[in-house]
Amino acid sequence: MHNLTIAQLAKGLQSKDFSSVELTQHFLARIAELNPAYNAVITVTAEQALKAAAAADKRLAAGNAPALCGIPILHKDIFCTNGVRTSCGSKMLDNFIPPYSATVVENFEQAGAVVLGKTNMDEFAMGSSNETSFYGPVKNPWAIDCVPGGSSGGSAAAVAARLAPGATATDTGGSIRQPAALCGITGLKPTYGRVSRWGMIAFASSLDQGGPMARTAEDCALLLNCMASYDDKDSTCIDRDVPDYSADLNNSIKGLKIGVPKEYFSDGLHAGTEDAVRSALAELEAQGAELVEISLPNSALSVPAYYVIAPAEASANLSRFDGVKYGYRCEDPKDLNDLYTRTRAEGFGEEVQRRILIGTYCLSAGYYDAYYGKAQQVRQLIQQDFEKAFAQVDVIMGPTCPSPAFKFGSKGDDPVAMYLEDIYTIATNLAGLPGMSVPCGMVESKPVGLQIIGNYFDEARMLNVAHQYQQATDWHDQMPESIQQGAES
Repeated sequence: MHNLTIAQLAKGLQSKDFSSVELTQHFLARIAELNPAYNAVITVTAEQALKAAAAADKRLAAGNAPALCGIPILHKDIFCTNGVRTSCGSKMLDNFIPPYSATVVENFEQAGAVVLGKTNMDEFAMGSSNETSFYGPVKNPWAIDCVPGGSSGGSAAAVAARLAPGATATDTGGSIRQPAALCGITGLKPTYGRVSRWGMIAFASSLDQGGPMARTAEDCALLLNCMASYDDKDSTCIDRDVPDYSADLNNSIKGLKIGVPKEYFSDGLHAGTEDAVRSALAELEAQGAELVEISLPNSALSVPAYYVIAPAEASANLSRFDGVKYGYRCEDPKDLNDLYTRTRAEGFGEEVQRRILIGTYCLSAGYYDAYYGKAQQVRQLIQQDFEKAFAQVDVIMGPTCPSPAFKFGSKGDDPVAMYLEDIYTIATNLAGLPGMSVPCGMVESKPVGLQIIGNYFDEARMLNVAHQYQQATDWHDQMPESIQQGAES
């Protein structure tokens, strides 16, 4: 069963080929057997999952169940879940059990989906390799000595290892698309404001966005149908009708204009990655799409702009973690200042502390205009580049990452080298655009991702293009050798 897609599992449930309880037991068994090798899931909610599966079976028997009813999924541990530990990958929240659920979590509950547990992640979503988690690194199922990408590396590795057919994730500067590329799955970051951020623990409020991870574009469409909704509890959520993202998957892409940024194919891009991406573009061209070279002249400024804006917003958001109301608290503080200082020094990891310090500096008196204000001006230039490009083309494509998955520890001593792993993904977050990654080849026996960037609220077109590509290729069906001998299907 674990080799079936969400769409196939939904059909199997509807036709009574198996029950949701049987399906849930199967994936819980896979997690128990295989997760110790990958460290992708940090909290398993077996009892709640089986109860939800039994309830889903009753809805299915009644004959009016939603598409995702009875489908097992995992949630990234950044989404608050009522009564279940939500740690955000940090010692600071290791003991935090929310009294409420995020809107995204509630949406899946209402749809009858079965939550198997919570996935590992970079601490407070700060990282590109899933090496900063308090619970240890996640291992890439394609190469156990390599990173799965971050910060949603747990969700990506879990889907790649067939521990769940789908998972939720978040993307602040590439944290859905980059791990999706490195783990050989499909991941989608929606337009900013398309998915509610209420109950999603904030990193950088003007950049964070939740989205789905699954094996196929079709599955991501089904998940996004559930995730996307207007939420008046989130002031940044857009009040706009949610289309059926599955409706246009089979449309022809003949005549589609694909923008290919020349800046995305320059020094720093692995030769094998470039070959795989260009082969994918050639396949789409063979289906009738037109390739148009475009320029995004300010794209090189996206990384420095991001690493001013994101830490500045993180500095403000993480100031609430002080040991007073909830979360970690240092032992025997001498006074209030000691409580604050030691709680934050002991509760936050090195990367989180680094970004808080950078952000606080950028927001300090005398530096705000020179750094944060200037970065916001660059952000506008990047957005204008995309506006000009979308006046000429329908979608933009290029590599998701500059190279395949890298080995653990290989970039740990060089934060800048780590930050450059997101060089092709960050600009879409700064502009608020939707983007996704689909598997498009293998380099050194590791997956490569093709990035598709769409115009605002044009997720349906992106999914259509991705689906048509996946109908003609089988990269999304490839399975890591390390899991082929797992639990029986």
